[in-house]
Amino acid sequence: MAQSTWGYDSDNGPERWHENYPLAKGDKQSPIEINSKDVQHDSSLGAWHASYDPGAAKSILNNGRTCRVVFDDTFDRSVLRGGPLTGAYRLRQLHLHWGSSDDHGSEHVIDGVKYAAELHMVHWNPKHGNFAGALKQPDGVAVVGIFLKVGKTPKPEMKRILEEIDNIKTKGKEVPFQHFDPSILFPKSRDYWSYHGSFTTPPCEECITWILLREPIEVSSDQMAKLRSLSKNDENEPMNPLVDNWRPPQPVKGRIVRASFK
Repeated sequence: MAQSTWGYDSDNGPERWHENYPLAKGDKQSPIEINSKDVQHDSSLGAWHASYDPGAAKSILNNGRTCRVVFDDTFDRSVLRGGPLTGAYRLRQLHLHWGSSDDHGSEHVIDGVKYAAELHMVHWNPKHGNFAGALKQPDGVAVVGIFLKVGKTPKPEMKRILEEIDNIKTKGKEVPFQHFDPSILFPKSRDYWSYHGSFTTPPCEECITWILLREPIEVSSDQMAKLRSLSKNDENEPMNPLVDNWRPPQPVKGRIVRASFK
């Protein structure tokens, strides 16, 4: 398996990542399954706040593994603070993980429940100088995770992102994506679980404070189908649907999951 070719197929998928990325077998890997009975309510976990500048949105792309929206993080334009965090973390990108059908696709699993997709908003701690530096620190990165569930009444939140899917059908396509306020993607409830974990893609650095929102946002089955119309291949190759780009839950290994709610 070549260094650059990790993916989600049987020959290069999550079961084999550790061959090139030993950290994938580490003690603080993500995602995990959260069981309500094991979660500790922590009254010191306060509210989190995001102040995002819609002008920071730059582009949307298909990198063959996910659909990603990139933001300008050269200064404190769009930041996340509060909750389990100390200081302000800058928004760098958001991306999605989804399944081949509506009954699975999320990376985190809650009491046995899998959602259709999971959205990750990736922020880094500027006290570490740059993003690469933040990846080496336990408090380097904060990810807000939002579940997407399929319902009868699609919410407008995902519409902007999905409208661009046709322009980034194939791997390597990137188009401008401007004036977007990602805070519209937050559910009404700010309740969350928090634990210390890792990126869910190689090299699986263990630098993430997770803020996993309890309440999912709703999308339609049609909207999910739109995501699945992306291809993991280049435009001169046959269409190969980009689906099931999720990593299964990893061992918890004694970590405590804290909840901001009872």
